[in-house]
Amino acid sequence: MSTTTKSKAATLALVQALIAGTQKHLSSGSFTLGGTSYTAATLVPILQGLANAINAVNEAQGSAKDTVAAMQEVEATVGPVIGAYKRFIQLTFSNVTQTLTDFGLAAPKARAPRTVEQKAATKAKAEATRIARGTTSKKQKLAVKGNVTGVTVTPITAPTAAPPATPATPVTPASPAAQPAPVTPGAPSTGSATK
Repeated sequence: MSTTTKSKAATLALVQALIAGTQKHLSSGSFTLGGTSYTAATLVPILQGLANAINAVNEAQGSAKDTVAAMQEVEATVGPVIGAYKRFIQLTFSNVTQTLTDFGLAAPKARAPRTVEQKAATKAKAEATRIARGTTSKKQKLAVKGNVTGVTVTPITAPTAAPPATPATPVTPASPAAQPAPVTPGAPSTGSATK
């Protein structure tokens, strides 16, 4: 029986059910499987051995998860100390290769100087990127001003307080066509009177 096609839980459940069924229904009989003769007394220990192995793996994996979690916690606290210590050793013994080897560290490699062609290629690539992205310098950005055309901005003024009411003589208009349309404060004026 292969345990790779089924999960361990399914296999364990099957094995336990086989053990229980064998003890309940075939406890006194004998049967031949694959050319070998078995009784319930000989088959149950074989099945129980697989169940015990699966349980042992489950326990070990649970313990391993706990152990790995504990190790990761320790690494999280010790890791920065190790990194700082390695940098300290490399700076202190940067010229003594044998001493660095004693600490299990390699001497830092010297950077190879860049050739003129490499520098020119880097500069050309940077300029091409600036052009492609449309990036400009700080002074060039200050020179860019946006203009809005086709939009008239009319300031809205708050109406002033009306003077105290005094009786005034009524004025009669000469004709209704010459009277301008009433304007409400805050509404834009159209410039023509309506009749």
